[in-house]
Formats: sequence, structure tokens, C-alpha cells
Amino acid sequence: MIETFTYFNDPGHGWLAVSVEQLAELGIANEISSFSYEKGGVAYLEEDCDAGVFMKAYIKRHGKQPLIDEVYQEVTPIRNYQCYVPTKHA
Repeated sequence: MIETFTYFNDPGHGWLAVSVEQLAELGIANEISSFSYEKGGVAYLEEDCDAGVFMKAYIKRHGKQPLIDEVYQEVTPIRNYQCYVPTKHA
């Protein structure tokens, strides 16, 4: 079964929403930078680096790329979430 993840973007940036639990399962929880955000057990992985770290690990584990559902928001609340703290997930 192919999983679907949501990619949120606004006029300036984008984030891939992934559960913090899944980051831990893939062994990459500490590879995600503080340029990503987190709220309610969901990490919003910034598009330039962290989303790529996730995609690479996901494809390596599952042998296929997940589906991406894109959501555009002119003003996103993601920028107001707490920064992801890698050491918190050690």
C-alpha cells in the first residue's frame, strides 16, 4: 500500500507533514534540522533539505516513493509552530 503525505506550501516555502513516530521508525529523527517545525506529533519538514532526507529514507525502506497531496495556503500557520528539536527525539 502506498502512503500519502501532505505537502503544505505558501508563497515562500513548503513543508512535508510526517509523523514524528515515522521519523523515528526510519531512524532519521535526529537528522532533521531545526528549520523544520513540529506540532502535535507531526513534523513539518522543510522542503530544501529535511523533506529530501525523509524521502530518501522512505524509498530505501519501502522501495517506492509515497504519494504527495499538495495543499497551498496563502498564509500558513506552520510558520508559528515550534521548531523541530532533533535532540528531543534521541
